[in-house]
Amino acid sequence: MHLFILLLAPALFFVFHILLRLGRATFSSLKDVPGPFWTRFTSLWYFNRLRHGRFEYENIRLHQQYGPIVRLAPNQYSISDISAIKAVYGTGSQFAKSAWYDGWKHPAQWTVFADRNIKRHSDTRKRFTSLYSMSSLVHYEPFVNDCAEIFNRRLIEFTENKKSFNLGHWFQCYAFDVIGNITFGERFGFLDRGEDIDGAMAALHKVMMYSTMIGVYPEWHPRLFGLLSKFKWSGAGGRAYISKFVQEKIRLHETESKDTEKGESEHIQTQDFVDKLLIARNKNPEKVTDYHLFIMGQSNVTAGSDTTAISLSSIMWHLLQNIETLYKLRAEIDDFTAKGLCSENVKFKESQEMPYFQAVMKEALRMHSATGLPMWREVPEGGAEISGRYFPAGTIIGANTWVVHYDDSVFPEARSFRPERWLEAESNPEKLKEMNQMYMPFGLGSRTCLGKHISILEMSKLIPRLVRDYDFTPLRSDWKTENYWFVKPMDFDVHVQKRVKSTL
Repeated sequence: MHLFILLLAPALFFVFHILLRLGRATFSSLKDVPGPFWTRFTSLWYFNRLRHGRFEYENIRLHQQYGPIVRLAPNQYSISDISAIKAVYGTGSQFAKSAWYDGWKHPAQWTVFADRNIKRHSDTRKRFTSLYSMSSLVHYEPFVNDCAEIFNRRLIEFTENKKSFNLGHWFQCYAFDVIGNITFGERFGFLDRGEDIDGAMAALHKVMMYSTMIGVYPEWHPRLFGLLSKFKWSGAGGRAYISKFVQEKIRLHETESKDTEKGESEHIQTQDFVDKLLIARNKNPEKVTDYHLFIMGQSNVTAGSDTTAISLSSIMWHLLQNIETLYKLRAEIDDFTAKGLCSENVKFKESQEMPYFQAVMKEALRMHSATGLPMWREVPEGGAEISGRYFPAGTIIGANTWVVHYDDSVFPEARSFRPERWLEAESNPEKLKEMNQMYMPFGLGSRTCLGKHISILEMSKLIPRLVRDYDFTPLRSDWKTENYWFVKPMDFDVHVQKRVKSTL
């Protein structure tokens, strides 16, 4: 009898959950929201599609097929309506991040990116916004110069040995070393030989895969994380590795013979990120704690390399696939150089004065944004009306940057790479305003990426130099990408040679 009950209990539990799901699908006020059939009953459809690593394109197709609201799981809806996006992501929004983001942190900790607590996130950002501000960039520029020069030496070597190489990989080496330099005052060393130092890149990739997939079933994250953290091959193990990596870097930084007070007063131009945080902590340890120091360092490492590398790849890829645009940008850079307005080691301020370069950068990040999944948010208490429909509190909704950027009503002929669209829109202020409101490669509102300006600094100093000084030849007309939150190019293989400048 006892054995029969033990066998019957799991079966009854399973049947109960099936009936519960059927009931929700049948009687939900959102039951008629369109989407693939199985999404009414289970998250497995969405989980399986994410697993293939190409969801950015599928998300676009789903909206083309079903309209501005698409069901992706029983309580998850992808949105694309312009007014809805403003309401959900705009400044002051009360739509908190959903439980999907729990997979991006240690179950017992909170981090800046994954923090679902609106008030705490706002408080944390206020403490550190100045470190990431546009005005702080001048202090980080020497760190970028160092890495740009080493990157240039690697390119010279490739021109001499005439070997092809993965430009996307080397962009990641550059971005990793820059963020190491800015954060800890020393490069990690990726640019020296192009190798994955201590497996940091591999660990970061595992983190992306694990966090993206476990986020579909966030209730399993606390149950699996502790066990999986013991295995280096797992995403949880990758997160544990990155945490130890950052903690060790901070420890070594603190034990060095630097005099932080002297650094503050006499060497502010060469202060790295941790230098500034240590000074702030020593001045006010209640406001800036050791944990703040850790999470900001970790945030820089995990978010500061892939995103910038992908954006650099996007700019160069679209230029190489659109030769007329490349030549037009090169002509602008050559003209600035001839007039003494563009230095050998391009200055950030100089790049900001190049209108066509600014348009190229914006258009490339529109065409291929670093993030390629819906930015999930939870409908707050009282519910919300989205695209003419009422969504009860607790419903999960989200917009994918790729879906928004490929909306033809905002960006006509959205699949065409046309930097000119940004310059043409300057004569139509309302249109330009709409385009800028829907331009979200770094997110929107209060959750805009903290490192946005650092990423722009890295791109602004490197791309003009590459376009002016080198000729790249891509080895294929299409590239393979993999989307686990970040849409990462996998085979951006090129040949490179020194540009022969005309003497005419």
